[in-house]
Amino acid sequence: MEASERLQKLLAGAGHGSRRTIEEWIRDGRVSVNGRVAELGVRATAADDIRLDGKKLELGGIAPAGTSTVLLYNKPLGEVTTRSDPQGRPTVFERLPQPPHGRWIVVGRLDVNTSGLLLFTTDGGLAHRLMHPSAEVEREYLVRSRGVLSPAQLRRLLDGVQLEDGPGRFDSVSPSRTEGAHAWYRVVLREGRNREVRRLWQAVDSEVSRLLRIRYGPVQLPKDMVTGAWQLLGADQVSALAGAAALVKPRQASPEVRPPVAVAERAGGSPWYRGGQAGNRKKPSV
Repeated sequence: MEASERLQKLLAGAGHGSRRTIEEWIRDGRVSVNGRVAELGVRATAADDIRLDGKKLELGGIAPAGTSTVLLYNKPLGEVTTRSDPQGRPTVFERLPQPPHGRWIVVGRLDVNTSGLLLFTTDGGLAHRLMHPSAEVEREYLVRSRGVLSPAQLRRLLDGVQLEDGPGRFDSVSPSRTEGAHAWYRVVLREGRNREVRRLWQAVDSEVSRLLRIRYGPVQLPKDMVTGAWQLLGADQVSALAGAAALVKPRQASPEVRPPVAVAERAGGSPWYRGGQAGNRKKPSV
């Protein structure tokens, strides 16, 4: 017989939310187990009929406890970070291989017009720790800006600006190169709010024309990795990710604009900047 576990732990492990969020659902009477409204402390298994607001939650193939498979995907432009899309757009899950156990849980999101590094894991607990604001895991992006930012604009991005959902700022902004009417920057921040990089740019009266994520915590996008390709992370990288999610990082008291990066990292010299595909599309079960 399959061992039962606390409902919030079971659902979090299946990628349906953090334990705290699921506990709130239970307190609000939104979750049922086998037709009965759940209460805090109830135990369940993946074989039970568990529903949120009457909709059955998928629990099959939960990863065994203590296992953490992590996959790195180089997301192309035009794909949405959902399992299905009402508009029929391609999703990031369509290219992925079948996981060795459980199901793929996406770590954060990239909007349809953002490309680059996207992580997936079979470990719901790891996914939520990596995304939780208290972990302050660094995200690094390449930003192509319409026009060169002034020193005053750069300082505002580092000091912080007020967004509709609270203040936001970058930990660092590194000018890279100009490209006609555009300029490239490398930026680092420790949050994953919706479209935050683009909204910060808009707040200083500028606009992002291209956005590419190149790092999440200690994991970097390989420079020779074409868009649409994926690779499984090694045990050392998974361990480093888990470590990055376990500690709160102290923020720099006085961030500074960094000098331009080396020529080898500039646009045009890497598959990061190309819109090519990685072979034929394939739609395995995920």
